[in-house]
Parts: sequence; C-alpha cells; structure tokens
Amino acid sequence: EDLYELSEADKAKIPTVASSLDQALEALDADRDFLTAGGVFTDDMIDSYIDLKMEEVTKLRCATHPVEYEMYYSL
Repeated sequence: EDLYELSEADKAKIPTVASSLDQALEALDADRDFLTAGGVFTDDMIDSYIDLKMEEVTKLRCATHPVEYEMYYSL
C-alpha cells in the first residue's frame, strides 16, 4: 500500500515514535506497566529517571544554539 495515498483515518492507525526526548518521557510516564510488571522497575525508579531526563530537556531548552549564536551574537 502506498503510504502517500492513505486517508487521514488510516494514517492515524500507523504507530509512530516520539520526535523529542520530552515526548518520549511523556509516553513513558503514561505507559509504564510493562516496566513495572514482575517488579523489574518500581514507579519510584521510573519517576526518578523521568525527573533526571526532564532536567536535561530544560537545560537544552534554555541553551543558545550555536546557529543562533552565530546569527545574532557574533560580530
């Protein structure tokens, strides 16, 4: 089947992956049952991991990208 010819309804059925770290962390937070099954990970461990990685997301959001620096700050 040609993916470019699919209807919007059919496109919505195709599984996708997160396009950013924060989206991936939100998905992990929403669907963690497979990790907690059998006691492999605890909710506290997952929450700590998500918190740690969200700190990285925040740090990256606050940083000036090298292209921005070149465009706006360099002389």
